[in-house]
Order: sequence, then C-alpha cells, then structure tokens
Amino acid sequence: MDFSAIVNSTEITFETSLLRLLVSFLAGMLIGIEREAHSQPAGMRTHILISIGSTLGMLLSIYIPQTFTGFQNGDPGRIAAQVVSGIGFLGAGAILRFGFNVKGLTTAASIWAMAMLGLAIGAGLFRISAVALVIILFSLSIMDVLEKRFFQDKLFKRIEVVVRKKTTGFNEIRSIIAGLKIRIHEVDIRKNNAETSDKYIFYAYIPVKLDPEVLSAHLERIDGLVSYSVDMIS
Repeated sequence: MDFSAIVNSTEITFETSLLRLLVSFLAGMLIGIEREAHSQPAGMRTHILISIGSTLGMLLSIYIPQTFTGFQNGDPGRIAAQVVSGIGFLGAGAILRFGFNVKGLTTAASIWAMAMLGLAIGAGLFRISAVALVIILFSLSIMDVLEKRFFQDKLFKRIEVVVRKKTTGFNEIRSIIAGLKIRIHEVDIRKNNAETSDKYIFYAYIPVKLDPEVLSAHLERIDGLVSYSVDMIS
C-alpha cells in the first residue's frame, strides 16, 4: 500500500493508525512548544499526550464497529463523545485563581482544542486538521502579541486612600487614578464627622505593566494624604 492510499484509507490498519499517531504527535508538539514558551502549566508533554490519547480514542472508536460487525449497537462516536466530556476535568486543572484574578484559561482552551484536533486526526481528517492546527497556532502566538499590544493584562486590586478632611475630594483622587489607565470597577466612600480624615476605597483593574513606584508617586502627590495602600483582592 503506497503513502497516498494510506492517507486516504478509511480502514483502520496498522499503517493508517501509525500515520495518524505520528501526525497527532507533531500537532501536539507544536502547540505544546508554544505553551512552554509562555511558561504555562500544561506544556509540550501534556499537549502531546492529550493529542495522542484523543487520536487513539478515535481510532479505537472507529475500529471496534468496523472489526466486530456482529455487534448491533456499535457506535463509532461513543468513545469520542467521552473524550469531549472527559477532557474538561484536565482543562480545569490548568486554571488558577488568585482572588478575582484568573490565569490559565487560554491553556485550558488549548487543551480542549488539542483533544478535538486529536479526534479529527484519528478520524483521518488530515486537511481540515492542518487548517485547524494553523488557526490554533495563530490564535496562541500572533493573536497573543496583538492582544498584549492593544489590551494590556490587568490585575484586580484594592486601592485605599485616606486624606484629611476638607483637602482633596473624591473627584480629584479618581482623576489621578484614572489618569494611569487604571479602570475603576467600584468605589467605597467612608466618611465620619467625628473623625479628622476621609477614606476612599477603589476596586480597580490595574495594568500589569504599570510600575508600582509610578503609582506610589502619583498617590503621594495627593494634597492632605494621610495614608494609602494597594492590595491584591483575596
């Protein structure tokens, strides 16, 4: 059997299985290398194993009804369907939550996409799998550069500012914070006539690239400042 016949064959043989597993290995390696380059918890080995496992599951799903024709209820999609639902548990393990800040969603999505790609390769859909692989790599690499350029990563933090009464008001403090491209989500104002100071608490999304010293310098310029703090939400 020549190579072209192996590629186009719908019968699950040793040759067709070997080819599909090798293609699946290369696809998993390419996606995994990209994730390793971004220091993600699920890297090259994880994506290779997901891809190989999904491909093997699809090969088995096709092979059983094809070989054991006496089974009346043989369903080629049954094992593949379990891969789709089961891969969600692995993807959830890549998601890390730090208070209101969530990391790993992209890696979880790449794990799910890699499983689907493995199933497609296992079914012999080489051309559409190649297109999907290019799109996934484009989304993870080129789109990542564009996203970081136009949409900066942000952390959700609590900014607390205490000022003496009858000095700087809420609008002036908000303008200083917003001027640093900090997106204010919610504000809590605490005033008490029996006290000599007012407290303003801003729950805001702060750009990751914003130098903490720059933020401190701007806050320290507030007239009548008593104290300030910037804390991660937990």
